Amino acid sequence: MPAVSLSAREAALTPPRAHGAPLAPAVLRATPADFVVEEDLGFAPAGSGQHLLLRVRKRNANTQWVARELARIAGCRPFEVGYAGLKDRRAVAIQWFSVPQARPPISWCAVRNAEFEVLEAHPHTRKLPRGALAGNRFLVRIGAAQGNGGQLADSLALRLAGIARYGVPNYFGPQRFGRDGANLARAGEDLRRLAPQERGFVLSAARSALFNAVLAARVADGSWEHLEAGDLANLDGRGSVFPVDGADDTLGGRCQRLEIHPTGPLWGEGTPATLARVLELELRLAAALARESALCVAAGMAQERRSLRLAVRELSSEPEAQAVVLRFRLVRGGFATAVLRELIEAPPHAETPPDAD
Repeated sequence: MPAVSLSAREAALTPPRAHGAPLAPAVLRATPADFVVEEDLGFAPAGSGQHLLLRVRKRNANTQWVARELARIAGCRPFEVGYAGLKDRRAVAIQWFSVPQARPPISWCAVRNAEFEVLEAHPHTRKLPRGALAGNRFLVRIGAAQGNGGQLADSLALRLAGIARYGVPNYFGPQRFGRDGANLARAGEDLRRLAPQERGFVLSAARSALFNAVLAARVADGSWEHLEAGDLANLDGRGSVFPVDGADDTLGGRCQRLEIHPTGPLWGEGTPATLARVLELELRLAAALARESALCVAAGMAQERRSLRLAVRELSSEPEAQAVVLRFRLVRGGFATAVLRELIEAPPHAETPPDAD
């Protein structure tokens, strides 16, 4: 594996691409409707209970603001409103919220304004917790920057085939680190003086930078999309991990089929359970990013794992006169930015939110 020479900022914001340089100049988000994300809960509403699951379409509004508005309408406290994940403000997002059942009942499907509308309301047994979804579906319109939609479609076709077959590096997107890396830059501050939410942003940025650094090194040596002896692997879309025996050819075949993936560290107390060169690389990068790894340890975080590879499911493209429309599905925690940066040079704010679960 290569020698480590990577700053936290480089690892976080400008890691190497796996599929080559960006293919063509392009425009993202000429309008909010050019970036649409829809949550897939992975389960059906219970049909009874003391809560309601609300399917909401929002436009140019952030998730937390919508949650506060729903609390106001429901006559409950803001913390009683649940949602599975944050969704970008500068987009159209269809996501689920939960609210306590109100007395008298509210006609939720009549709730609509310029920022959001309630599409469905179903009884459910409990508040919707964070992370309680299977994945997200995306529709992204990529505009031809120089007015040549046909050339853009042709240049993307082969690259998209490779992405469908091999996946993309599962980098944390730039918004995880704040505007221009601002959350990461605060890693040197006394976190005890920060508000809890700000402290959480800084710790998340530090942990994510170290993960990105490990993934960047494995992209550089070509090992990000196959298993090595000493790896910890995980099932696609699952959190549990298991050790890899380098002599197990069955695992290699499953990895090629995108059923399982190598993982990288979400840093915390103790030593990763990886072995051999994999462990050597992770320890070396933790030492190189000593400030960031020390913050995670001091905060009492546990050693956890995240897939190094992101499978891009249901991937399709449709050419338009001056654009290409992409559709794809990602598992919970996957960033649309990880897909788009393998295709085009994404302009600022063209990524999913920090915890687009």
